[in-house]
Amino acid sequence: METADRKLMRHGAFLFLIGLVTGLQERRFTNMRMALSAHLEGVMNGTFLIALGAVWGHVALPRPLARIARWTALYGTYGNWLFTALGAAMGTAAANPILSQGHRGKPWQERLAGTGFRSIAYAILVSVVLIVIGLRNPRKLGAECGS
Repeated sequence: METADRKLMRHGAFLFLIGLVTGLQERRFTNMRMALSAHLEGVMNGTFLIALGAVWGHVALPRPLARIARWTALYGTYGNWLFTALGAAMGTAAANPILSQGHRGKPWQERLAGTGFRSIAYAILVSVVLIVIGLRNPRKLGAECGS
């Protein structure tokens, strides 16, 4: 039985790489503090996807729930980096007023960042709840590991 999901691990390695590159470019962003956050989001979320890929074969969920868990994890992790990087580039304060350093984006930029961050918060929460349930339950009839 294959217990690891190499695609999730590959996504994780790629997101980790994106995070590293973001860290090299921090000074080019409007808000360097938020750029540092984008760098860390890429690295941490990449690591999360690598770990998730390593245990994915043990996540026992029905196929539709496994798909939801997988796609919300991917959206939540990539989206977390993307919306943090966009917020850093546009200098928005919607996502994190503490990191905004007095920057403020245009109204549409603030709405984009705020909506993006809310959507990824819900996505990653749904994903992690499903993953915890899938790891908690032993394999049951009708449940497939990680499809």
